[in-house]
Amino acid sequence: MSKPLVVLNVVGLTPRLLAHMPRLRAAFANGFTARLDPVVPAVTCSVQATFLTGETPAGHGVVGNGWYFRDLGEVLLWRQSHALVGGERVWDAIRRDRPGYTVANICWWYAMGADVNWTITPRPIYRADGRKDPDCYTVPAELHDELPTFPLFSYWGPGAGIASSAWIAAAAVHVMATRNPDLTLVYVPHLDYDLQRFGPSAPQAAAAAAELDETLGPLLDAAAARGATVVALSEYGITDVSRPVHVNRALRAAGLLAVHTQDGMEYLDPWTSRAFAVADHQIAHVYVRDPADVAAVAKLCAELPGVGQVLDESGKAGQGLDHERSGELVLLAEPDSWFTYYYWLDDNRAPDFATHVEIHRKPGYDPAELLFDPAGPGAAKGRAAKALVRKKLGMRYRMNVVGLDAGADAIRGSHGLLPPGADDAPVLMCSDPVPAVDRIAATDVKSLLLRLAGGAP
Repeated sequence: MSKPLVVLNVVGLTPRLLAHMPRLRAAFANGFTARLDPVVPAVTCSVQATFLTGETPAGHGVVGNGWYFRDLGEVLLWRQSHALVGGERVWDAIRRDRPGYTVANICWWYAMGADVNWTITPRPIYRADGRKDPDCYTVPAELHDELPTFPLFSYWGPGAGIASSAWIAAAAVHVMATRNPDLTLVYVPHLDYDLQRFGPSAPQAAAAAAELDETLGPLLDAAAARGATVVALSEYGITDVSRPVHVNRALRAAGLLAVHTQDGMEYLDPWTSRAFAVADHQIAHVYVRDPADVAAVAKLCAELPGVGQVLDESGKAGQGLDHERSGELVLLAEPDSWFTYYYWLDDNRAPDFATHVEIHRKPGYDPAELLFDPAGPGAAKGRAAKALVRKKLGMRYRMNVVGLDAGADAIRGSHGLLPPGADDAPVLMCSDPVPAVDRIAATDVKSLLLRLAGGAP
């Protein structure tokens, strides 16, 4: 019988940060550390799906953290349905030889509906009066009441910090102690925050790595006490950036992107737009309604400062992105740049969600949600304090604390491209030295996990 297997997805972990994490390094001193080559896009949902299936986005269909759902006419990010992931999961392959193999998913993405034994994933309470309260979703349901309240507002937003990763690590320890899963998947997001806020070269990045190293100690100890094989890996490395690129504003200025208005606010209208972009860190899917417009849109995008490559059909195939969910064009940023979702030309016409943490309403990723508005952080914090008072009194409130262009201009770290060098590349660490390699592709992680679990490679 093989050992239990614990897989820690330590977001953003690179050799540069490992230098500040002695506890994590010690846990793998008798194993090996390898450079990990991610897929494009090197973003959370795509790379996680690759780890679990061994497929590129062309195979599993997760072409980003979100995309344009053509049949719905909506841009949707951060979905949770496991049915969106194609391909054979690693646990399905293991169960061919070991039908009773048990799996716990602690906050990996696309958790809901997955054929695993235990699930924990963030899931706020959306109350009828518009309030959003912290909570989580679990399978089985009774696991929910064994856990403290999930600290949602330290998981994302201006208050994001170590508390959420500490909660996840403690939840994993609890599940291992009470359920004894064969495979435990644990998502640890802490390095995502200050590395995007300040950049991986900033002193805050080293401090975040040291803080996380201490937090991981009890989880590593619990895994060792079970005699588990431990794998720690990262989906991507975050690199320094300084330039936001407003693709949708360029498309709108060219008459290609359309909006509709409500109460003086402008909303992206995918139905009537000839072209628009779904921005996702350093990649953007550009959806072009009429094939006759593709060449002109490609030329316009290629001329934008900060756009490094424009992938057409052949280019998408070369990057493993030739899937029907992808845009007709895919943009890759210059190394110092990243893409915003912004489409309005006048801040007074921006939708109200633009200044809020609204990951499910914005038609693209917005890292400015990690910051109190840099144009007036004190005033933003004051608005937040008043909103919290109104919330506690049961009144309606607005948590309008996110900056617009000032927020975008302040972001100093991003990801999505293939890493520029070894120091900024993601890593894979394994406590078992037997399958040691110097370098591993994300598409080969599934085979490694199968071997470590005692299944066929």
